[in-house]
Amino acid sequence: MIQLRAIFRNASRHAEHSQFVKSRPTPRAWIATGPQQQHGTFYEFRTYYIQPHLNAAFLKLTNEKIHLRTAHSELIGYWSVEYGGLNQVFHIWQYDSYAQRASVRAALAQDPNWIEQYISKAMPMLSSQDNEVTYLVPWSKIQKPPKDGGVFELATFQMKPGGPAVWGKAFRAAVSTHTGSGYAHAVGVFHSEFGPLNQVHVLWWYESADQRAAIRHTSHEDARVVAAVRESAVYLVSQNNKLMFPCAFSPIK
Repeated sequence: MIQLRAIFRNASRHAEHSQFVKSRPTPRAWIATGPQQQHGTFYEFRTYYIQPHLNAAFLKLTNEKIHLRTAHSELIGYWSVEYGGLNQVFHIWQYDSYAQRASVRAALAQDPNWIEQYISKAMPMLSSQDNEVTYLVPWSKIQKPPKDGGVFELATFQMKPGGPAVWGKAFRAAVSTHTGSGYAHAVGVFHSEFGPLNQVHVLWWYESADQRAAIRHTSHEDARVVAAVRESAVYLVSQNNKLMFPCAFSPIK
């Protein structure tokens, strides 16, 4: 009888412990180690390197046939690189999911107009091409320039490992200081997912290349900008940039 009571007591304690474990909230880290996407939308960066003597022909063909491509998915912008890389075009495509991108690529492979009128002619003009999958950092969104025209700067920062959870606060302060002071317009801030990791890209807009030069000179004498950039630079490994002109068919221009 005593043994039976002991068995019941042990069973009761085990049941109570199991219920406590089930109801106890899952432990969470105080900081995450990567971007916290709230949805599946991502942006594919594509860079095409064009044979120098065919640069003009490639841009003309793309201008005439890009509608065959945009019939399948959304183009954010398309630019010709002027400084920081000759004979290059850079474009950004938006996808709702990886499944959507896969279906788009499959559809393009079966589209005779796209293949015959564009791909078969454009591909021989290229020497190479790169792509990268990026997400907007949690605190950024696509913001078109206040007006058409002007120039765009794609600034790429190689950051120390850890993602926006590590460098995000300091980097956001550096970007916000520039935008909040009226020095530049940020079209979007992107964090790499596939391709070179731990990269963040800022796409800036300026009215002209000369305006950008003047703004850089002024902002570098602004104590607020200097302080914010210095704090962000703690997480920086290297950086590079490109100055680009929007193509006539680019949605953002």
